[in-house]
Order: sequence, then structure tokens, then C-alpha cells
Amino acid sequence: MWSWLRQIKDSVSQKTIGLMRMQFWKKTLEDIYNDDPPPQPVAIELWKAVNKHKLTKRWFSRIIEEREKDLNDRAYQNIQELESYAENVQSSLVYLMLEALGIKDVHADHAASHIGKAQGIVTCLRATPYNSSRRKVYLPMDICMLHSVSQEDFMRGSRETNVRNVIFDIASQAHVHLQHARSFNKSVPPKAAPAFMLTDLDYTADSKITRLKETSDTLIDFEQEQDNADDPVYTGTTLENVYFYFLPFV
Repeated sequence: MWSWLRQIKDSVSQKTIGLMRMQFWKKTLEDIYNDDPPPQPVAIELWKAVNKHKLTKRWFSRIIEEREKDLNDRAYQNIQELESYAENVQSSLVYLMLEALGIKDVHADHAASHIGKAQGIVTCLRATPYNSSRRKVYLPMDICMLHSVSQEDFMRGSRETNVRNVIFDIASQAHVHLQHARSFNKSVPPKAAPAFMLTDLDYTADSKITRLKETSDTLIDFEQEQDNADDPVYTGTTLENVYFYFLPFV
């Protein structure tokens, strides 16, 4: 379902068509929770998961509603608006993964909230080169204005200091959320680890580490990566990792 929702915005040429597809998933969600899923493979599997793990309908609804609003295809007004989007989409996914693992823990929920926000911010940064190539920029307008950076600067691939400062400021906010998430390491049940490991924030994969190493002198410590691998809310991302991961594409 998540994959389908992500693809709607880029796969339709008109907002009306996107809204129709969102309406399909809203109706499908209602049918699933009424034990009457439509004869569609994804819907049937989702119905099975909902019944098996007692997944909360509200998390699915938040994802659909937020992705529907995203069809407006405009830049975020400020960093708070981006964080709200990330909470409603990315954090909701982590909440669902925690439920699927049978975990009901306030500390895990707090960590999930911050990890989701961090992931949403990083995803926005990582998608900027692709979006810019299509003459679309979604980065928070308040931070761009603060550094006198226009959308056109991103579209033409500027490497000026003020553009880098925009990236740094946005990545810094992701780092703040990661630090908050890590502060719950000792409080989160160990069995919650799979929910956090499934996020895209763990850049320990060889290809991504290679990219980071080629771009600048990052602060990745390979031994620390291994030492922290068992921490429930550990991710291999630091502020520098996020920053230098993005820079090669600008």
C-alpha cells in the first residue's frame, strides 16, 4: 500500500486523477476494517495483517490524508510543515511496524516519532536532485529565504555557500531528531529494533558508505557502527553523513 501511495504523485498528470486513486485507498481502508476487503491483492494482504496484528486504523488514515495533501505539489512553507508531514507519514509507518511486532511502549513511540521526522527530512533532501531535474523544489521556503536562495538555484545545480547553508540547516534539524531518538536507547525494548532498522536512515550499506567517503572526510567510525548495531534505536546516520550524502548531487 505504501509503495502505491508513494507512486501516485509522480505517476499522474492531473491532480484529479491522483485524488481518485487516493479515494480508492480511503474506501479500501474502510472496507478492510469492516472485514470486507476488495478482491485486490494488496488490500487482501493488508486485511490479513490488520486482523493478525490488530493494526490501528488511524495510522493508515494519517498516511493517506497526508499523501493526498501532498498532491498540491508545492514547497513546504517552513520546517515545521515538513516535520508535520514526516510525522504523519514516516512516523505512522514506524508506529505500524511496532504494532506488528506486538510492542506497546511509550518510549518506543517517542523514538518512532523522532526517527520518522528525521527520515522525512532526509528523504526530502535526498529527493531534491531528482525533483530539481523536473523543475520542482519542495525544501522549506523559510530556510531558503533566510539564506537568500531561490528555487532556481537548486534547479541549475548551484554549489554556492548559501545553497550549502540551506542543506546544512535542514540536515541539522534531522540530526536533532536523531539525537532525541537515540536518547531512548536504554528505555526502548530490544525487540523493537527491527522497526527502527527498517527505516532508510541506516547508511551502513557499502555503496552508501563508499559515496560518503568519496565526498568528504565524514565522521563515520566503522567500529562504532558495529558496536552500536544492537542498540534498539541506533542508526548509522550523523549530521555530517546526511550533509555529505546530499552534496554530490547538488
